[in-house]
Amino acid sequence: MKITKAVITAAGPKQRSLPLQTLVDCDGAQKSVLRIILEEARRAGIDDICVVVSPGDEGPYAEAAGDVAARLTFVAQTEPRGYGDAVLRARPFTGDEPFLHLVGDHLWVSGEALGCAEQLVKVAEQEACLVSAVQASRETLLPYYGTVGGRRLPGRHDLYLVEDVMEKPTPTEAEQRLLVPGLRAGHYLCFFGMHVLTPGVMSILDEIVSQGSRGSALSKALAIAAQRERYLALERAWFRYDVGVQYGLLTAQLALALSGKDRALVLSLLLELLAHRQMGGGQEAA
Repeated sequence: MKITKAVITAAGPKQRSLPLQTLVDCDGAQKSVLRIILEEARRAGIDDICVVVSPGDEGPYAEAAGDVAARLTFVAQTEPRGYGDAVLRARPFTGDEPFLHLVGDHLWVSGEALGCAEQLVKVAEQEACLVSAVQASRETLLPYYGTVGGRRLPGRHDLYLVEDVMEKPTPTEAEQRLLVPGLRAGHYLCFFGMHVLTPGVMSILDEIVSQGSRGSALSKALAIAAQRERYLALERAWFRYDVGVQYGLLTAQLALALSGKDRALVLSLLLELLAHRQMGGGQEAA
């Protein structure tokens, strides 16, 4: 199995402006969030990329993409019918091929020479199957993520055979259906914001969306796919940053800066800021 295409979804009403925001990347250069996500896909060896946007957003997104815009395919989600429908809008682009899928409101840091998407694609190609990146997360984070249940593959510490999927489960639901042997108590495998999806998933998603299902349609499709085809979850010591939450852009910026070439400078600036704040607090108290 060879992965040659990627799909980035960025059509959600609360998501549209996030990929257009500007941050300083690990290399010290100012880039849009979209450009950083595109480079994540390109590090995985993928240049054929589709971006699913709201109608009219093609121009601003092309500008945010910079010099790679000419190689992008833009597809509009004409009605706000949810995340699963947004993925499905790219079906004419993906055709009968597996593809890397990245959400448009996350950034990722691997802390290694190889990027997160690059490692995910390698595993998907080696295992020749559907693969989702996951992160062991405490149960307080369950309201924010889709979550998988299953069991660790023999001889592997980082790969799990997925047996069930739920979107934003309650702690009770997770305890009943999504416990994974070997994880710390109160922790579950939550989605990381990137997948390698198969044509089979797109067919299932088409069935679900055509029945009027919205919102959690992709998680529902993945739950069905787990019963029809081999489905793995990859857990590595990576970090994800949701730029759509409160202080999300700030957290992502700090993470990029502290993992990049200007780490020492950023640390010194942070220490200086904290020292000034402490001194100011002391003067106010006096």
